[in-house]
Amino acid sequence: MTFSQRFSRSLASCLIPLLVLPAAIPAPAQTPRKPAQQASAGWLYKNSDVPPDTEWNFGELANGLRYATRKNGVPPGQVSIRIRVDAGSLNEQESEQGFAHLLEHLLFRQSKYLGNGEAIPTWQRLGASFGNDTNAETTPTQTVYKLDLPNATPASLEESFKLLSGMVTAPTLSEANIRTEVPIVLAEMRERGGAGQRVQEATRRTFYAGQPLATRAPIGTVATLNGAHQDAVRAFHSRWYRPENVVVIVAGDIEPAESAALVKKWFSSWKGVGKPTPAPSFGDPIAPKDGDPANPVGETQVLVEPDLPRGISYAILRPWRPVNDTIVYNQGLMIDSLAQAVINRRLEAKARAGGSYLVAQVSQSDISRSVDGTFVAVTPLGADWQAALKEVRSVIADALATPPTQEEIDREVAEVEVAFTSPVEQRRLLPGSKVADDLVTALDIRETVAAPEAVLEIFQKSKPLFTPQAVLDHTRSLFKGTVTRAVLVTPKSGEGDAASLRQALAAPVAGDPSVRLANNKPIKFDEMPAIGEPGRITALAPTGLLNIEQVEFANGIKAMIWPTQDEPGRVAVKVRFGGGYRAFGANDAPYVTLGQMALVGSGEGTLGQEELDRISTGRKMGFDFNIEDAVFEFSADTRQQDLADQLYLFAAKFAMPRWDVNPVRRAKAAAQLQYETYATSPQGVLERDLKYLQRDRDPRFHTPSPAEIEKTTPEGFKDVWSRVLANGPIEVQIYGDFDRVATLAALQRTFGALKTRPPLPKDTAPASARQPAPTAQPVVLTHRGDDNQAAAVISWPTGGGSMGITESRQIEVLTQLFTIRLLDAMREKLGASYAPQVYSSWPLDLDSGGTITALAQLQPKDVPAFFTTAQEIAADLIARPVTADELGRVIEPMRQRVTRASTSAAFFMYQLEGATADPSRIGAIRTILRDYTVTTPEAMQALAAKYLHPDKSWKLSVLPQEATGQAPTPAAR
Repeated sequence: MTFSQRFSRSLASCLIPLLVLPAAIPAPAQTPRKPAQQASAGWLYKNSDVPPDTEWNFGELANGLRYATRKNGVPPGQVSIRIRVDAGSLNEQESEQGFAHLLEHLLFRQSKYLGNGEAIPTWQRLGASFGNDTNAETTPTQTVYKLDLPNATPASLEESFKLLSGMVTAPTLSEANIRTEVPIVLAEMRERGGAGQRVQEATRRTFYAGQPLATRAPIGTVATLNGAHQDAVRAFHSRWYRPENVVVIVAGDIEPAESAALVKKWFSSWKGVGKPTPAPSFGDPIAPKDGDPANPVGETQVLVEPDLPRGISYAILRPWRPVNDTIVYNQGLMIDSLAQAVINRRLEAKARAGGSYLVAQVSQSDISRSVDGTFVAVTPLGADWQAALKEVRSVIADALATPPTQEEIDREVAEVEVAFTSPVEQRRLLPGSKVADDLVTALDIRETVAAPEAVLEIFQKSKPLFTPQAVLDHTRSLFKGTVTRAVLVTPKSGEGDAASLRQALAAPVAGDPSVRLANNKPIKFDEMPAIGEPGRITALAPTGLLNIEQVEFANGIKAMIWPTQDEPGRVAVKVRFGGGYRAFGANDAPYVTLGQMALVGSGEGTLGQEELDRISTGRKMGFDFNIEDAVFEFSADTRQQDLADQLYLFAAKFAMPRWDVNPVRRAKAAAQLQYETYATSPQGVLERDLKYLQRDRDPRFHTPSPAEIEKTTPEGFKDVWSRVLANGPIEVQIYGDFDRVATLAALQRTFGALKTRPPLPKDTAPASARQPAPTAQPVVLTHRGDDNQAAAVISWPTGGGSMGITESRQIEVLTQLFTIRLLDAMREKLGASYAPQVYSSWPLDLDSGGTITALAQLQPKDVPAFFTTAQEIAADLIARPVTADELGRVIEPMRQRVTRASTSAAFFMYQLEGATADPSRIGAIRTILRDYTVTTPEAMQALAAKYLHPDKSWKLSVLPQEATGQAPTPAAR
């Protein structure tokens, strides 16, 4: 990660979420340090005094290609390779729109050492799964090819570099390949479409008006893609795919010198054709011709999207300029980020207190080397968007007028410091894929990378710079620009137009000092009431697996603990309790939805939302909540020094739950605003209704309508969720770098001190799942999105329960075989779907309810072809064994995936969920590699015959309402 991005991401991990990226804002006034001589540091650190990350080794070939190599053993045996081409959609001419992305596809189609369609199978045979281990991405400014090669050997590395070099330097850009790939790209374009895409496109065109970025989306246009031909595509490749535009990055379980030798062997002979083409100008934002120079409001646009909630986004735009990535520059970024954090915390406080908006946020970003922008996003609660915008602008106006208090700054600094400290503690856990991607990002934004220790040291030395006046100065710089542009999205016409939006932004506002956070006094855990008398440990015994132990307390609560030094500085905590969806009644669906949003925020004891924020300031703590089929989960990543308090935070939710009203009211507003968005696309309809339908319309899985949400009350919320918290067993899992004795004592003071838990109530639903009857014709739902979008689903019932865990793992192998064939048929042969998939669900906590599900997004006319193709594949899997090569292409990536995952404590935590009640899961983990990798074509055939019978299938299609003539109503209850 670049130094400045590391700072921004650290802020983004705090309780108040930020979307912060580096931008060129003036640094604090001080004497700049002279950049250190970096001759030995490599080309990345030219004109920078940021301490080089000495684990990277840099080089450059005679042809101009640069490379960076690094030894990294996480996970063991894996080598991550990135090939970055410094060309994206902004390098395209008008007639070439989409060519950079099309070229990305074509490189995987055929090249010097790979025949037509051989890339994916070849990487699979080497153990790399398609989409996860092999992938690529195109942005406005770059194209990156990615390979995470597991179990890398000298032979597989040699082969990989050979293949990658052929892809980049000598792709087969034939007319036949272009005609094959264009429909796949158009399918990708179609699947991205809909209301959200229209808003994104309109926002891009409005914000970046007059610059190439406004009209250069990486996906291109239908016209330019259909017009692509081999001469034009070859010309684009020849112009931009040149050695001097390429960087090869290698990070993994290989010596840097060996990586460098492979780069030299396979890329040294590459020569560019002709003279290099200068990079095009990306332009600058253009000031409005009239208006207030102090508030230069320019282009505005209002979009009417009936199925989207109201939303306002505006941007203060400045020219982007390259900078020398120095310590002083990064100190300026730190103060920028603190300024944003203070404003965002105030905006959140205003929303929590009953503001006219649901959420608002300020972020600073450099966008595609085209603009340096400060962006403000607002989601109004009702039709009066002007009031919401005014409230947000008033909070910002106060921050522009008055310095924050030092206490406010210190609070944000404490949040950042813990985020910077953790990477230092966990440095040796950083995966090679991550450090490779971070270097790609640094190259793209023209900055450097820094080791975690250097980041922390510079941050700590910079603290004297974080003064109220400095933050005020930087706040003012953030909200000054060449032009301010805005977009309003509204579900109803007549609520506003471009002129009224412009006027609302141009109108002066008075600062709102009401949300300055005056009371920043830290709250200490040792001031909190005790959970109860420390509990007695009644059993403590090894599980027989690694050094994992099981603990049982006199109150019946059980825990599994695994202190391990393999992951320094990291502790994972998970609390599983109650009955999950089984605990709800038929009419509880609205409260299920609200609980997912509001249960944690409702507080505990004397701690409301603000107090929960303050008590965790400067601590590595969390409070994630999830609802599963038969259990609820609290989870967090923490560290040894915060573990005891993290356990208290979780246990107090059971011992002294609090029922604040505002989080429930806010959750109601969010759920109501979100609901209509489901109808805007096939994938939205699937998100809303698929699980409900696959559970045979079980009302507990119903997505409640706005009217149903409106009927809920805070009292009803308390009734439902207090019952959930009060009943059923509790299992605690703690895995990671912690002190065993201290943690056992902390467990005694927290979970051991809880009152004995009553069992689940008698009216709890049984541990089974309903499934719909097979269908000859698909169930039809409709959406209000684009009329060229549809989705199709076919599923077959399987089973559930831990007794069938071996078979469930074998089914996953079968679904991967199914996916290979479906991808080949629907994407490669027909070009009908970009990413069809097949997956298996097998609920371990239920005795039934599993499915094999195949789904695809496609055009309405291709829905029948999907069902026919899926059923033909299922029939063929039943009729004859798969080939040994097909099976190998699935088994080897499975083997590597399990092998890599098992190097993490999180893997064992996931696999052993529920083991305190079901000890068979401990034994099942010992067979996991065998279950996924030891099978035969005949075994797969038998499994297909057992589950993929045509008479057992259930089908669903999601079509545009114009195609059916029926309204886009949700699935009937």
